[in-house]
Amino acid sequence: MSLPVADLIPFAARRRRVLEWMQSQGGGIALVATAPQVMRNRDGDYPYRHDSDFYYLTGFIEPEAWLVLIAGAQTRSVLFCRQRNEAQEIWEGRRVGPEAAAERFGLDDAYPVEQLSECLPPWMLDRPCLWLSQSARPAVQETARTALRAAHDQARAGARAPATLRDLDPVLAEMRLIKDGSEIAAMRRAARISAGAHARAMRAARPGMREYELEAELLYEFRRHGAQAPAYNSIVAAGANACILHYPAGDAELRDGDLVLIDAGCEFDSYAADITRTFPVNGRYSGPQRALYDLTVAAQQAAADATAPGRHWDEGHQAALRVLAQGMLDEKLLQGSLDGVLESGAYARFYMHRTGHWLGLDVHDVGDYRGPAPQPGAPRPWRLLEPGMTLTIEPGIYVPRADDVPPAFWDIGIRTEDDALITEEGCELITRGVPVDAREIEALMRE
Repeated sequence: MSLPVADLIPFAARRRRVLEWMQSQGGGIALVATAPQVMRNRDGDYPYRHDSDFYYLTGFIEPEAWLVLIAGAQTRSVLFCRQRNEAQEIWEGRRVGPEAAAERFGLDDAYPVEQLSECLPPWMLDRPCLWLSQSARPAVQETARTALRAAHDQARAGARAPATLRDLDPVLAEMRLIKDGSEIAAMRRAARISAGAHARAMRAARPGMREYELEAELLYEFRRHGAQAPAYNSIVAAGANACILHYPAGDAELRDGDLVLIDAGCEFDSYAADITRTFPVNGRYSGPQRALYDLTVAAQQAAADATAPGRHWDEGHQAALRVLAQGMLDEKLLQGSLDGVLESGAYARFYMHRTGHWLGLDVHDVGDYRGPAPQPGAPRPWRLLEPGMTLTIEPGIYVPRADDVPPAFWDIGIRTEDDALITEEGCELITRGVPVDAREIEALMRE
């Protein structure tokens, strides 16, 4: 993999920001490892996907790689990666190799990964702090501890090993929360491809199909437009299956008169899209289906209107919740007053999740949902939204069969989800390449 110089700029800039932060905290050495390859069975591996933090700082996508950041009087960014191996490359594909990696990825140096344990201990000497992800895999943490023990053993003549271990996760999570231009461009591409896949599934849906057939339509559209993989396991849920929140696409039949819920998105250049649409198998919503569908669309619009710079994270959820709860009362799914339903949490019987999550390199991306406490021991307030943040807006309503529920609503599960980019003015729903209005969906399905 060779990246043009312009494409290396974001990765180099991110490494500089981490190094500057480390220097502001007194300096030290940081270790970031990529994800391991995992065997699926026998000779077959699961499709490889690099670690998100590692990719965020390097752009390097091969397995068995480490990034070492050193902050002191001078700063260094060093990559450890696999060596070139002609015999293995015949089977597995070409490797960059350490000889070319530093120049190609804008790093100060690169070494064979076999030299990591040799290089780390002396590099740790006279570094006051070791920075490591506290969520790192046990094997990564053990490598760091082994190197730290070796550094203590080598310390002499006034040299010291790091005395402090600090968590790198909050630093990287805070950085990843605000997307730069290259990230937004990748997310827009993922959004366009994913929207096209949902539209394709709507056009293809017919009574008698199976859920896995619609999943195949999604996967085909992802790959034919250059997406590297699905961002997560696609949910294709027909009929009552839509009331199971994380239902995987199975072999259930799409029946005339039922709805089908699809929650699916692709990953493009490591960035995820996440879209949900719910549509009628036969191309036309029934009266009860349309009532609940329009309710989720109204709730989503209320949440989007409350999603803007300076508004706090929870405002969108609360706005959607009021609309949904009022609709549940209007349709006789619940009894009582709006304030009573909200206070008691009675709505959670039909709406049991929040209205969104951060989105980026991971579908449920990193980043704190709350800000710092105003004083020790005080509750932490919800985080204020800022331009460049990306999140989902996804209200839903799920009505399983029950004696105290009007039969017309039995087994209806609906979710409406779009990806939102916080702008200077408000938020932009970047996944609206697939319609959300019921009439527009019906028109698309007639094509």
